[in-house]
Amino acid sequence: MRSWFGRGKSLQMAVSGCCLLAFTLFGYDQGVFGGILQNQNWLDQFGNPDATITGIIVSSYNLGCLLGCCINFVIGNPLGRRKVIWLAASTIIVGAILQASAYSLAHLIIGRIITGMGTGLDTSTVPMYQSELCQAHMRGRLVSAEVLFVGVGITIAYWFDFGMSFTSGSIAWRLPLAMQIIFAVFVIVLVFGLPESPRWLYNHDRAEEAVQVLCTVYDKSSSDDLIVHETSQIIEAIELEERNGKFQWRNILKKDSVHTGRRILLAWGVQFMNQAGGVNLVVYYIPSVLVQNVGMSAQLAQILGGCINMMFMFGSLIPSFFLDRMGRRKTMFWGCAGLGISMMMISILLSIKRASTASASVAFFFTYMLIFGASVNCVPWVYVPEILPLEARAKGTAVGISSNWLWNFTIVMITPVLISRLQWKAYLIFMATNFAFIPVFYFFYPETSNKTLEDIDFLFMDGAADSLPQLRKSGPKLDIEKGEVQEIE
Repeated sequence: MRSWFGRGKSLQMAVSGCCLLAFTLFGYDQGVFGGILQNQNWLDQFGNPDATITGIIVSSYNLGCLLGCCINFVIGNPLGRRKVIWLAASTIIVGAILQASAYSLAHLIIGRIITGMGTGLDTSTVPMYQSELCQAHMRGRLVSAEVLFVGVGITIAYWFDFGMSFTSGSIAWRLPLAMQIIFAVFVIVLVFGLPESPRWLYNHDRAEEAVQVLCTVYDKSSSDDLIVHETSQIIEAIELEERNGKFQWRNILKKDSVHTGRRILLAWGVQFMNQAGGVNLVVYYIPSVLVQNVGMSAQLAQILGGCINMMFMFGSLIPSFFLDRMGRRKTMFWGCAGLGISMMMISILLSIKRASTASASVAFFFTYMLIFGASVNCVPWVYVPEILPLEARAKGTAVGISSNWLWNFTIVMITPVLISRLQWKAYLIFMATNFAFIPVFYFFYPETSNKTLEDIDFLFMDGAADSLPQLRKSGPKLDIEKGEVQEIE
């Protein structure tokens, strides 16, 4: 296998770099519209839309993302990870051109839907691609780093919007929308020089090519213990998953040997948690919230909105370094508790209806985004690709990420109405959802930190202890902390 980026560390860095850039684009797409909604030229161009029309315009992007996940459900497994990432970036370019050149609502909405389709393909493939090209002891940190770069993208978008707000004319909002193209072009260039996922290659009867990819990524020979260990685990996982025949999607609710249906439901549910806690009230609408609920000027609201969204990025630094030590479950427990408390305090302070207490509520928007970036944002993106069996990973990831976009669309659609009509009471809804997620995660979600993708199958098997392959009981074993294979005495 030939690569533009050599072997070993340089290739691993290139894979991670491509994934990080793809998620920077995702974050930029998420954040760029929030700073445009208060732009007077944009408002004049599209007829000063009311809260309902604004919700439709903004949420049409999320509807496109949901559609992209549905498309990936069909094409993801046949095309492979690399081709889907390439297709995603190309689709985003088309959508960005349409948005930046829009002169009517229909034109703008179509552009946002197409951009969303690309983002849906992107987000339901990139974490899976990264997970399948790294070792277990690094998976949580690497996928969390992708989420960190979502925060980087959102921050870039907000401050670029703010800088462009000092210009006049339509360039103030057309140029920020067009900037999506730059990120997408770099993703397209990078992905051409990267290898396909070895798990996907094995699952498509291309074992020799898969071994070459593993040797190139880890810069080792095919006889090295680490390569032997990885390949044997993948083969065992495929055999285990196909013990009762190939998985059929019409049997999704039937109980198979590795509980595929249950695991897909867990993936769908954890992405529901990512959205139903109210994050996109802040990401998309924080300038509007600060103007309508807190009583700030539009310019001050945009400055504070950019600062609040930077907390997302700063919070994401923590799991990017420590998630594999922190664990998935504990991170979700304290994260949901912190988010619930933040929403409760915002509601209490806004309900008093004094300028001083309303201003004090801004502090809890800061804590909310800091905690969200450090916990409930990163864990679902890590959890979805790792919880799913190889046979169902591409389609199952599409189903799991579709939950993110379904509820993203729902929250974004209803938020303008909530903040204008319910005002402080709207935050009680999100307080309740965040607190409710704590017992749900405790009772239904197992810990997956530092387990290989193949070993996670055994968490869900009946009588797993008796079913472990002989390889796990004797012979070479992976040292989780060092990422090396050592002999068991």
